[in-house]
Amino acid sequence: MKSLYDFIVEPLGDKYSNTVSVGNKKLVVNTKIENWKFVNRVARVVETPAAFSTPIKKGDTVIIHQNVFRTFYDIKGKKKKSRSWFKDDLYFCAADQIYLYKNNADWQTINDRCFVTPIKNTEDLTLDKEAKLVGILKYGNKFLEALNINPGDLIGFTPKSEWEFLVDDKRLYCMKSNDIVIKYEYEGNEKEYNPSWASSS
Repeated sequence: MKSLYDFIVEPLGDKYSNTVSVGNKKLVVNTKIENWKFVNRVARVVETPAAFSTPIKKGDTVIIHQNVFRTFYDIKGKKKKSRSWFKDDLYFCAADQIYLYKNNADWQTINDRCFVTPIKNTEDLTLDKEAKLVGILKYGNKFLEALNINPGDLIGFTPKSEWEFLVDDKRLYCMKSNDIVIKYEYEGNEKEYNPSWASSS
């Protein structure tokens, strides 16, 4: 059972991540299927495409686009499965809807995607806890390596380029390589911003 151009995936866990852990308790943070931020974006690869080769293998864990498992209401108000739904608990997933994959201990990016860790704001004259448009590169790619931008580097990125993901209970921003526009020198006081609520279950 192979698709010509799409991966076939199944969700790992529920299709929505509607609770977060706060201490030893769970807090319900979402009750609506329309909210894309709470759609589960972690999947297992059941089958790879037949038409091309890929470093992603059957059985790999992948981080995917929110619309793959997303439920919706049609114009009559009837609840419908995702348009990517295939059968049972299986879904089609296009290659450009996969952002990270893991077939051993480490996450790997695919194509021109990268992931950035947000950092704490150290400025005194603001109430914002998170620094704007600045972060630490967590998962890079060959395009950034060619520019000598590597994981651990302090970088700046363009406005509205970041998409929030939870990866191993860490809040990260996914973006394209060309959204990273500057490499900063460390000042020594940079710290990751990963609040306690950034843990789904």
